[in-house]
Amino acid sequence: MDAQSLTWIAGWRRHLALERRRSDHTVRAYVAGAERLLAFLTQHRGEPPCPALLADLPTADLRAFLAHRRNEGIGNASAARELSAIRAFLKFAGGEDARSPAVRGPKIKRGVPRPVAPDDVMALAEDVAEAAEEPWIAARDWAVLLLLYGAGLRISEALSLTGATLPLGETLRVTGKRGKTRIVPLLPQLREAIDTYVGACPYATSNATPLFRGARGGALSPAIIRRAVRAARRRLQMSERTTPHALRHSFATHLLGRGADLRSLQELLGHASLSSTQIYTQVDAAHLMDVYRNAHPRA
Repeated sequence: MDAQSLTWIAGWRRHLALERRRSDHTVRAYVAGAERLLAFLTQHRGEPPCPALLADLPTADLRAFLAHRRNEGIGNASAARELSAIRAFLKFAGGEDARSPAVRGPKIKRGVPRPVAPDDVMALAEDVAEAAEEPWIAARDWAVLLLLYGAGLRISEALSLTGATLPLGETLRVTGKRGKTRIVPLLPQLREAIDTYVGACPYATSNATPLFRGARGGALSPAIIRRAVRAARRRLQMSERTTPHALRHSFATHLLGRGADLRSLQELLGHASLSSTQIYTQVDAAHLMDVYRNAHPRA
């Protein structure tokens, strides 16, 4: 990669991480997309791209890049994310006068998340805890999964909590995507689960240390929780859609089904826009249709 491209990539990474405050995962994905585009343009045109090219990238070049990525086997959703990342990068690299190529992204059928029944959530959490190698790890996993279902946290939000959250009160301050904070209520059962874990954890907790620790004392990795849930759902013969994130979906769906309004749900989930929350109305309707089909003699 030439010097100009390296400068663009370094600046793009700083812009995403520091100015836009994107998550580590988003930064990696968007930087990788920019690197792929620059490498493709270099090969496609026979020379490294110049600033003027990125400021007014021909539509044909962007279409050729997307076709190249399609040939590498990416699907509609990945192609749409790639296009979004590339447009953002072109705007960054090309400056205020940059022109976005007129390329429409692929249509994506938005899937409706499947909620997990409350009894199944408890069965899953209990199985994960029972499979833990040590009692304090069992208490940890139980507390983490209850946070996802009982407070609607993303797994990254739960595992980014620090000892500064202690002692627990009736609410919890959570930092979500793009550094946005919100307040969520803590059920007594949740406070009890977290307190039990803290009391059993062999590692000292301070304001600056992670609340949830790995077996060796470092920050708990989301992969550990995902692996434990994957093993439990196999033992319990649950759907492959039963993931840690599905517990957050279940939190939202069950609240909506019991009369929660969309605006309040939006705040509890930390969604930037109401449109992200409105998908749960589809979930609730899907559940009603399932009940209807199973119960109605003419269904």
